[in-house]
Amino acid sequence: MSEQDKTPEETAENDPETPQQDAPTDATAPDAAAPENEDKPVAQEQASDPAAEIATLNDKLLRTLAEGENLRRRAQREREDTAKFAITNFARDILSVADNLQRALAFLPETPPDAEDAINAFADGVKLTERELQSIFERHGIEKIDPQGQKFDHDRHEAMFEMPTADAPAGTVVQVFEVGYLLKDRLLRAAKVAVAKALPAPDESERVDTKV
Repeated sequence: MSEQDKTPEETAENDPETPQQDAPTDATAPDAAAPENEDKPVAQEQASDPAAEIATLNDKLLRTLAEGENLRRRAQREREDTAKFAITNFARDILSVADNLQRALAFLPETPPDAEDAINAFADGVKLTERELQSIFERHGIEKIDPQGQKFDHDRHEAMFEMPTADAPAGTVVQVFEVGYLLKDRLLRAAKVAVAKALPAPDESERVDTKV
């Protein structure tokens, strides 16, 4: 048979340069079989313990209640402190008036029996005013601190200096320059004082040798 009598299909099969079409493949064929023993994902998580959830919620509730109670008590204390110490600034300002009255009484001379009535009336007026002011202080919770002869207290006293003396134990208040005040157990002003200090021991070199 000549080349002219061959069909195009036979010519393509015999021609090595003609590309051969691949055999159709089944697109739906599976690539590989899945292993039968592969672990399957867990569909649902294990249910939590109801008793544990109740205990957790109960603990949270108790903590919330405790925090609320602490907040309420703190707010109540703040309100009480505000009411108690609302006059703090006013009280500090009025202390100077009490100081001046006490100074006037300290320097007021003893009135002789034959003194004029005006001098007696003036002295009585100053004393009455000072007593009335102290009475007002007491009604509003202001208490005087007069530590003469008492042991020095760092929380209530302010030491101006130490005074060497043998007349009082060391650490004792021997002089009060300015009394202090408390406002409902809170320090309003410290008392300014002088504190006793033990006398220094005599120097050994200054001792006289009495031995013969």
